[in-house]
Amino acid sequence: MKLGVWAPLPHTIGRETEIDLALDELGSPGRGLRVDRSYAFVRDVVKRAEEIGFDITLVAERLVARDLEAWVVASALAVETSRIEIMTAVHPGIFPPQLVSKMAASLDRLSGGRACLNMVPGRRSHEFALYGNNGWIEDTHARYRRVDEFLRVVKGLWGMEPFTLEGEFFDVRDASVATKPFRLPIPIYAASGSPLGQEIIARECDLWFASYEPGHENYEKNLELMRADAGAMRARAARHGREIGIGVSTHVAFGATLAQAKGEALRIETDPASAVAAKSLGAGLVGPPELIAERIRVYEELGVTCLMLQFHPMREGLERFARDVMPLIR
Repeated sequence: MKLGVWAPLPHTIGRETEIDLALDELGSPGRGLRVDRSYAFVRDVVKRAEEIGFDITLVAERLVARDLEAWVVASALAVETSRIEIMTAVHPGIFPPQLVSKMAASLDRLSGGRACLNMVPGRRSHEFALYGNNGWIEDTHARYRRVDEFLRVVKGLWGMEPFTLEGEFFDVRDASVATKPFRLPIPIYAASGSPLGQEIIARECDLWFASYEPGHENYEKNLELMRADAGAMRARAARHGREIGIGVSTHVAFGATLAQAKGEALRIETDPASAVAAKSLGAGLVGPPELIAERIRVYEELGVTCLMLQFHPMREGLERFARDVMPLIR
């Protein structure tokens, strides 16, 4: 099982003093450090994650927030690290697939074959309004049809033969990206609870992130839901002659006892500034280290091939996971 860590960009983690300072600087022209404070935080966490044995990091895209741009951060991380894979989020409808194909090949070259893509259909219409030239599509099925074409164009342009797709959203004729990836194919990760989205992911992607309900008390219920869904996704992929990995993205809430950990989980779930973390507690990695390790082993037995983790505070949580959980699972 791969262990992954979210690159701690400001709007993907809970509130921390260093991040609050970074957000103030990022929104104030002329203010800040020579090495941006938010980037230094991300760099240090990801380098430490690599050092202690994590396999992959996710650089999320928050274009309407004060976060640094994901592809720029990913490129910087590529030259600061040597082993960890770098998964960069991309929103079809904001960047054209031709450009993403070129950028992904470039990132793969910079990193020596460590680039991955996280395909995100998008849910923030105002992000598409500003950065996608009003490219938001209200109809969910149409958005997924765009994702389908987008993936086929990105992958097609990596090939050696000229690629053509005269589609509903993209028109590419006898084209090829001259810069080829170091590793081909570049792995593509995606999440969707929609049957159409899952069908596209099963046909075109390498890993699907399982869906589950929020709420740290829903672990048992969510475990059975993910067990059924993971089996269904593997069956979908098999119908296309493929295999697909299963991922779980979750926040880890520690406590010396289960009661303490549940108290921390409840605090996160009721904190408006921790919305991303709060939604991801339903996977149930809540408790003392021994219980967290036990539940990770359950996920591994279920067939999960990648865990993408968050902590709070980020540095302290990462160190605690390395010290108290990793020896129990590796």
